[in-house]
Amino acid sequence: MVLQETVVAKTDEASRDFIFRSKLPDIYIPNHLPLFDYVFEKFSGDVSGGQTCLIDGTTGRTLTYSDVHVASRRVAAGLQSLGVGKGDVIMLLLPNSLEFAVSFLAAAYLGAIATTANPLFTAAEIAKQSRASAAKMVVTQRCFAGKVAGLQNDGVLVVITDEDGPDEGYVRYKKLTESDETKLDRPEIRPEDTVAMPYSSGTTGLPKGVMITHKGMVTSIAQKVDGENPNLDYKEGDVILCFLPMFHIFALDALLLSGIRAGAALLIVPRFELSLVLELIQRYKVTVAPVAPPVVLAVVKSPEAEKYDLRTVRMVMCGAAAVKKELEEAVRLRFPNAVFGQGYGMTEAGTLAKSLAFAREPFEAKSGACGTVVRNAQMKIVDPTTRASLPRNHPGEICIRGDQLMKGYLNDPEATARTIDEDGWLHTGDVGYMDEDDELFIVDRMKELIKYKGYQVAPAELENLLISLPEIEDAAVIGMRDEVADEVPVAFVVRSQGSKLNEDGVKDFINKQVVHYKRIKAVFFLDAIPKAPSGKILRKELRTKLEAEHPK
Repeated sequence: MVLQETVVAKTDEASRDFIFRSKLPDIYIPNHLPLFDYVFEKFSGDVSGGQTCLIDGTTGRTLTYSDVHVASRRVAAGLQSLGVGKGDVIMLLLPNSLEFAVSFLAAAYLGAIATTANPLFTAAEIAKQSRASAAKMVVTQRCFAGKVAGLQNDGVLVVITDEDGPDEGYVRYKKLTESDETKLDRPEIRPEDTVAMPYSSGTTGLPKGVMITHKGMVTSIAQKVDGENPNLDYKEGDVILCFLPMFHIFALDALLLSGIRAGAALLIVPRFELSLVLELIQRYKVTVAPVAPPVVLAVVKSPEAEKYDLRTVRMVMCGAAAVKKELEEAVRLRFPNAVFGQGYGMTEAGTLAKSLAFAREPFEAKSGACGTVVRNAQMKIVDPTTRASLPRNHPGEICIRGDQLMKGYLNDPEATARTIDEDGWLHTGDVGYMDEDDELFIVDRMKELIKYKGYQVAPAELENLLISLPEIEDAAVIGMRDEVADEVPVAFVVRSQGSKLNEDGVKDFINKQVVHYKRIKAVFFLDAIPKAPSGKILRKELRTKLEAEHPK
C-alpha cells in the first residue's frame, strides 16, 4: 500500500509549536451525521442486510446487519414508550452480550445517552454512578438485579434481559424488542448532543462522567476505518473477537462501532477464558484479535494454545499498555499469519495513536511504540512546567486536539478546564516523546491513575474510603508494578491514636466495598503521609520508598 507523505511536524514562528500529524492524509468525515446513521451508512437491506453482524460466542446465536438495524429501532421504540426521550440517561449494566450492543445502538438512535458500568461493581458503586449521571433506567441481567433494587426507590426503571424467571416488578427486555418501530417519533439529533457517558478518573481525582458527542464518536471511528486508505483496522467480512469489556471505551468504540461501520462481524464473548477463546478463534475463523497485555501473556505461556489453529488471524491489536519485544515476538509465533500492532487511547479522546503496522509494509511498528498520530488530529509534546512544546525525542506531556475529543466532564467545568485548555488541547497526563520516524513512545505517567489490566483505579476514591474508617487518620494509595496486572493498588496508612488496625483489617474494609480490580493488594503503615505545603500527597516519595523497600 502506497501512502501519501505529508508534513508531520511544523514550527509555527509565532507560537513555536511543534505539531505532529499522521503519516496518512486527512479525510472527509461525515460527523454531521448521528452516530447510528453513520455506523449503518453503508448498510443496504438488499445488498448487505444478510451479512453477519453480531455473533453470541456463548450460544452461537447470530444477528445479521438487517436484524441489528431492526432490533435497535424496535428497542428504541420500546424505550420511548417507557418515557425515555432525547437526552435521558440509561445505564447499561451488562457483560458483553447482544443485548448490550443493541441497547447502546437503540439509545443512540433515540437521542438518549448511554452510561456504561461494570456489572461487577458493588451496589454502592453502581448507585453512585446512577445518581451522578441521573440515570432514568438501568438495563441489566437478573443475576445483578439485587445490586440495583435500591435504585427503584429513586424512580429508576430496571429492565431485565433474561427471558426466564418472575417479573418481580421489573420490565422485561423482550417487551422492548417486540415494540413497533414504525410508531417511534425520532427527535432531531445534533452533532454536539451527548451519545455516550462512560466514567473515567481522567488525569486525577474521582470518576467523572465523560460526555462523548455524536460528532466526537463518529470522528473517532472514522479515524480508524474510513478514507482513501481504507481497512487499516478492519475490512468487510472480517471476524473481530470481542472479549474486552464493552463498557470500556476501547471495545465500544474501536471494536463494536468501528466493526459495524466497516461491515465486519463481531464475535461477542462475555469474558476471557483461554480455552474458550482459542476454540472460538478456530471455530469462527477469527481474523482480528484485539487483546490486552495480560491476555498476550496468557496465550504465550499456555501450552493450550498449541492445540488450536490460529492461522486465520491476520491482525493482533494490543492496547492498554506497551508490550515488550520478547513478548511481541512470542505472539508472532502463536499467530504466524498476523501483523502485530499497538494503540494508545483514553476515554476522553478516543484513539490518539495506532500502529501503521495494521497497514502492513512498509510501516512495520517499532517495538515499544504505540503508533503514529491518528488522521484528522494534531498532537504535541509539552514541557510539564513551562508548557512549551517540544521537538522530536524530547519527553513531555502528550497533548491531542481534534473533533474526537469529549465535550467535557458532566457537571464539572473545573475538571474539564484542567484537562482541555483554551486552545482546545487535551492534556493526557501521560509522558512520552515522538521519535524521528513520528512513532510515539510513552515513558511515564504524570497522572495519579492506576492501571490494573487496563482498568482504571482512582487513588482518590480509595483514599476517601480509607479515611472514612475511624481507625485511620490519613492514607495514600499508589500503584505498584505487577508482571501480570501492570499495576496493583497499595495503601500507605497512618493509624489513629491507639488503633491496633492491621493489614487484613484494612483490606477487608476496602475489599467489601469495591470491585475486584480496585482491591488493596498491600498495606504499609507510616507515621505520616509525605505532603507538600499545599497539602498535596507527594506520591513520588511514596513510589521511591516502595521501590527501595519492595523492589519488583
